[in-house]
Amino acid sequence: MPDVADLPVVVGLGPVDPDLVGPVLGGHCRFVADPTDADLAQAQGAIARADALVDHELLARTPNLRVVARTGVGVERVDLDAATARGIAVVITPGAGTTAVAEGAIAMALHLVKRLGRLTTLVRSGHWEARGSVSVGDLAGSVLGVVGYGRIGQRAAFLGTALGMKVLAYDPGSEPPAEVRGADLRDLVGRSDVITLHLPLLESTHHLVGPELLRHVKPGAILVNCGRGGLLDLDAAYAALRDGRLGGVGLDVFDPEPPEHHPIFDHPDVVLTPHLMGLSRRGTAATFVDAAQGILDVLAGRKPAAVANPGWEQPATPTITSLETT
Repeated sequence: MPDVADLPVVVGLGPVDPDLVGPVLGGHCRFVADPTDADLAQAQGAIARADALVDHELLARTPNLRVVARTGVGVERVDLDAATARGIAVVITPGAGTTAVAEGAIAMALHLVKRLGRLTTLVRSGHWEARGSVSVGDLAGSVLGVVGYGRIGQRAAFLGTALGMKVLAYDPGSEPPAEVRGADLRDLVGRSDVITLHLPLLESTHHLVGPELLRHVKPGAILVNCGRGGLLDLDAAYAALRDGRLGGVGLDVFDPEPPEHHPIFDHPDVVLTPHLMGLSRRGTAATFVDAAQGILDVLAGRKPAAVANPGWEQPATPTITSLETT
């Protein structure tokens, strides 16, 4: 067994629970949850949370870095070009939070369709007699529009189907199956009672849902964003809420994070969560385990399960030689 001081250093960039990554890294790497500059200088691996910035300045402080594992799939705060040029793998964990995020999106839709916020306020304030003033909707028999039909979008569609919803899907990067495919995004929003966003944030998807698209939304539709904050123009969504085109908005993601206060936050038909839907107990554990495994794979000379920079090339010489490389 090598001395702990001789093990490769892996650092946490943002809060990382040592108890979750320890069982994977233990005996092979030394994990530092709260790294000093000296730890960063030694680090060969880093586990980066969603709000961690891995830019030129951070990379300059980590000259020995060989792998960054992002807890999630969004890499807009990671300089992929600089990492690739340095030979640093950027590992992602695409499957770990799939079910948790999809459940969160459907939970938001249920909350808004069933008007749980308004009804809670009504009971809490002693206005039981006013319960007939709140119109409670149904998911069964309604249309779920899934924008982004990857792992999470497909899981949300599965859950919607289980609740009796008809699914429409749109994805600019790939073609959904014919049985759920909408003609285009405008067609989807015009036919959907609930719209849920599950796309990555790219230049082409920034403010994808804005004033023009919302002009075509089905009156009273619920809009949920558990993808990326930049997908949605909040000013346009607020305007659509105020004039009744949208019946409710659920937001788990914001741009920037944490967000500045926006008037939409105060609307009674809005539900807000702090980018936490993928971090259920099981989702969190799976994400950290996958991130730690990705670190270990790269340092041991094995191909990681998922990387965000396909131009990265595996070094010929592994850092950890005590593991099998098959």
